[in-house]
Amino acid sequence: MKIHTPKLAIIAAGVALAATGTVAAAQNYPMVGGAAMYPTKDIVDNAVNSKDHTTLVAAVKAAGLVDTLKSPGPFTVFAPTNMAFGKLPAGTVDTLVKPENKATLTKILTYHVVPGKLSAMSIAEKAKANGGKAMYKTVQGQNLTIWQQDGAWMVGDAKGGMAKITIADVNQSNGVIHVIDTVLMPE
Repeated sequence: MKIHTPKLAIIAAGVALAATGTVAAAQNYPMVGGAAMYPTKDIVDNAVNSKDHTTLVAAVKAAGLVDTLKSPGPFTVFAPTNMAFGKLPAGTVDTLVKPENKATLTKILTYHVVPGKLSAMSIAEKAKANGGKAMYKTVQGQNLTIWQQDGAWMVGDAKGGMAKITIADVNQSNGVIHVIDTVLMPE
């Protein structure tokens, strides 16, 4: 009996790659929180797979925004990581996800969403055309300001805080996500 080891090795390697998610990376799907982000899935369906966005997903559910973020959009979401939520004062997240604080939570979350699909390139072009800063009105109604600082892209909020975009252009079927390292706060 003749065994074709090269063929078996290729099959085994393919199984190993599929098991580790490396196939997705090899197909050039961005990895966020250890999970491939597929451009054929919507914002919610991708976010639930990111281990770095479990707090954001829980907050979106508590605010009742799942159906909105699964709709056609398009939306640009500046998605804070779990570590970003961890920078908030102790107890803030637990307080915000309580039913009686749904309006405040919704205000904060919709402040992270801009109507339309804004690529990093389109943001950079707008910033260049406007003296180095790009301003966008959020779904919540207030503005975010985006600029480049020391080679990184920063997002400024209404209270003077700022977040760094750590992963840009994570395309979704209904928009795009830019991962940020700090929760943005409206007035």
